[in-house]
Amino acid sequence: MKPQTIIIVFLFIFQGVFAHPNWGPTGHRTLTKIADNHLKRKAKKKIAKLLDGKSLAYISTFADEIKSDKRYRKFSAWHYVNFPFGVKYQDSKKSKYGDLAVGIKTCISKVKDKNTSKEDKAFYLKLLVHLIGDLHQPLHVGHAEDRGGNDIQVQWHKRGTNLHHVWDEDMINKWDMSYTEFSNNLDNFDKKEIKQIQSGTVIDWINETQKLAQQVYQTAKKGDKLSWRYSYENLPLLQQQLQKGGLRLAKILNELFA
Repeated sequence: MKPQTIIIVFLFIFQGVFAHPNWGPTGHRTLTKIADNHLKRKAKKKIAKLLDGKSLAYISTFADEIKSDKRYRKFSAWHYVNFPFGVKYQDSKKSKYGDLAVGIKTCISKVKDKNTSKEDKAFYLKLLVHLIGDLHQPLHVGHAEDRGGNDIQVQWHKRGTNLHHVWDEDMINKWDMSYTEFSNNLDNFDKKEIKQIQSGTVIDWINETQKLAQQVYQTAKKGDKLSWRYSYENLPLLQQQLQKGGLRLAKILNELFA
């Protein structure tokens, strides 16, 4: 085998093992729009200055965009976390490559650190915004052996796809709404409900999402033909996760930029 071929094969295997798609652009932007609606004025002002006026929705897909650059490959494992069902994250064996919890903790630490340059703070803020979104997509806390449902091939309205992609993009995109339309049509929560959603830690949220992943795995099996019925039964959970993610992101950002 030629050296060039070996390199190509290695890259294919590497990407196959570690690449987990995320909420699509509409999902991430919807979630950040919800967060933006719950930011305090002081946090909004500081974030706008750090991002040179760009919106959270605009930078929400940055962590996906840099995947094609090998300089950022070390951040790939931050998009997901895999540990056995029935086991809490804090009791599980940790990946040597890092995971969602490690990524979020690192990003918060970097943004907090007064010695971090503005450029680096902006970089880690962009990652943080994206990772909080990924945390709330149930299959980002799914099985490692099927790559969070990426290997569960199904049909979506007669088109081939996989279970992970159905939750990332297919259900959302089928509604053909912009992220602002999508966020504006989600349920509103009162102050008591918001406080309850925002309670707990990142680790608590990861454990919560894993329980939801167990439910999602029960919704479809390899080869299933999914259509409107699947959306009818599962879109409420997807919408709930986008709302939770947005509210929790707002809490973290309000604390970071108090």
